[in-house]
Amino acid sequence: MPPRLEFWFEFASTYSYPAAARVEALAAERGVALVWRPFLLGPIFRAQGWNDSPFNLQPAKGRYMWRDLERTCGRLGLPFRRPSSFPRSGLVAARVACRFACEEWLPDFVGAVYRANFAEDRDVASAEVIGALLAGLGVDAPHALAEAAAPESKAALREQTERATQLGIFGAPSWLAGGELFWGNDRLEEALDAALSAPVGLPKT
Repeated sequence: MPPRLEFWFEFASTYSYPAAARVEALAAERGVALVWRPFLLGPIFRAQGWNDSPFNLQPAKGRYMWRDLERTCGRLGLPFRRPSSFPRSGLVAARVACRFACEEWLPDFVGAVYRANFAEDRDVASAEVIGALLAGLGVDAPHALAEAAAPESKAALREQTERATQLGIFGAPSWLAGGELFWGNDRLEEALDAALSAPVGLPKT
């Protein structure tokens, strides 16, 4: 069994955009199996007494983040436009990603949602926009959206978010590898190192 990296991401998360754009190629290059784990930060933030993104609650931190994200995207050659509304709800997209996590089109869908939000300033909170992104990938959008809205799909995302809390995840992107938790786009390479150096037979989380 190849070493494994779990990618815990939130569609409203700014730094998850560059992370999602580069993780697949880096994991493949190093022979690490990638597991996509969409979740919601809202319940985690509310448990800490926050009713908004910390980048909005702390304006100086927010100003720094937007400039830093612009630099990061420029360095990676990723298009970037600051969204006119932030944070946008990733609920619909997360339900789709959770329901279809094993589909071959999932990585392309994740990338399309992030580009729509952080490069095209489209309202990814809208099921109409998510449907258009799915259709653009050749996916049966009405079917996928109906499946994602089913009670069992909603429950699966809730359970995944609860699992994130149990793992001690407090932000996105987060990486789980070799029994260790890493946080941030800039910790991806370190997480891959941990996945590759994990003892054989280490229990998977």
